[in-house]
Amino acid sequence: MFPFIASFWIAQMPVIPVPQEILRSQQEVRVLPGGLDDVPVFNSNSPELVLQEGILLSTFPKIGKQFENAHLDRSFTGRFDIFAHHIAKGTPEDLRTLYLGIIAHNPSNTTVTIDILQASSHLSQPDAPFVELPPFVENNTGSVYAGPGSRVGSEVLRGFRQNGFPAKITIEPNGYALILNQDIPVRPLTPPINGRSALIRLRSSGPVYLASMGKFAPSDEQGKERAPKLEEWRSLLQTSNLSSPRDRIPTPISQAKGSLIYGRVAGVAIGSRWQGVLNDRNSTSLAIPKAGGAISYGISLLHRGGLGTGQNQTAKMERRYLDTAYEAHGNYGIEYNLILPLENKSNELKTVKVAIETPLKRDDTQQGLRFFNPLPKNVFFRGTVRVRYADDKGRSQTQYFHLVQRRGQMGEPLVVLQMKPGEKRRVLVDLIYPADATPPQVLTVQTNLW
Repeated sequence: MFPFIASFWIAQMPVIPVPQEILRSQQEVRVLPGGLDDVPVFNSNSPELVLQEGILLSTFPKIGKQFENAHLDRSFTGRFDIFAHHIAKGTPEDLRTLYLGIIAHNPSNTTVTIDILQASSHLSQPDAPFVELPPFVENNTGSVYAGPGSRVGSEVLRGFRQNGFPAKITIEPNGYALILNQDIPVRPLTPPINGRSALIRLRSSGPVYLASMGKFAPSDEQGKERAPKLEEWRSLLQTSNLSSPRDRIPTPISQAKGSLIYGRVAGVAIGSRWQGVLNDRNSTSLAIPKAGGAISYGISLLHRGGLGTGQNQTAKMERRYLDTAYEAHGNYGIEYNLILPLENKSNELKTVKVAIETPLKRDDTQQGLRFFNPLPKNVFFRGTVRVRYADDKGRSQTQYFHLVQRRGQMGEPLVVLQMKPGEKRRVLVDLIYPADATPPQVLTVQTNLW
């Protein structure tokens, strides 16, 4: 009887279909034109899960520090970015609030001013929870997001400086200043886990050293938690080692085969913005594909994920800890500004679609891109994309869309244009690669007969 009942219930359980690969063969994949600028990025993402107090990333000089290996000795002058993404996790016995602190030091004998150009910092809970969203949602107001990486990228893309960040920070000679001093609370969350993402664009009038650290909230005279003070962050910087436990050790870039661990990033990466004009070779325009065809350009292509182009767009690390990522895999926080100078060189009216897609990662040279049907559950992209163009009536349009794409998902069109024979149109596509995404993605131009 019991075997019969078990068999009956097994028979009634829904069958989850296995994703099948779809090859889109009428598809050209091209190297993305342009390149990264030379703006340095203070990139703090390891350890991602911060369980103990300590240094997350320090570019201070080694001299005078108790743990010299925790300091990378690199100052910042002029334009630079700060990217930070860390998670706190409590236990039933320990629900203390973790604080993420970023301090700056002016080592010179003259006053230094740091301009904060854009800035955004958000928690997972309650600021930007990972809610279920449709794959394609209009986001012109900026009210749509899923996860802190999604929200932070959307706000900085719009040029925001979040309330709480001053326009300027003045640091006296040989002085220190706090750039960030924000909590990652885990009480009363179930499970007690929370995360914070931050992206800040800055300009300094003189050299400054930077450090990001994790510290549990001290208690005030009434026994209540309070934010750490600048002096307490300075003491931690002088006496603490790198926070542990550490993330998994990455696979060397020189290793071309076998298992691959990219690792988490902690260091100074070079490149804050990728700018490119996507035109044909020896031409000022991009000829739209033939009817039924597509041209795709990789976004956030990386080591062993070049989609057959041989291109690695990943920002290179100028400074890093030996147990962290060799490159800034994923280009978290990097802005892509892409111009498509489309031209219909045929003698027929054609419909052109521009989309962001998430094909299966590969590094071989087989023609085409692979997608899944049905789609798996794991989400590979959550973020906002801006498009600017002239519509079919000649009106200038600026639109924002929030995308949620699973692994192997074809994209819905951001722009649909009806292009007359010989007509030229410019489409501008901008995005900040969000911290919650998994590369690579592609920007695709497809053509259909009208």
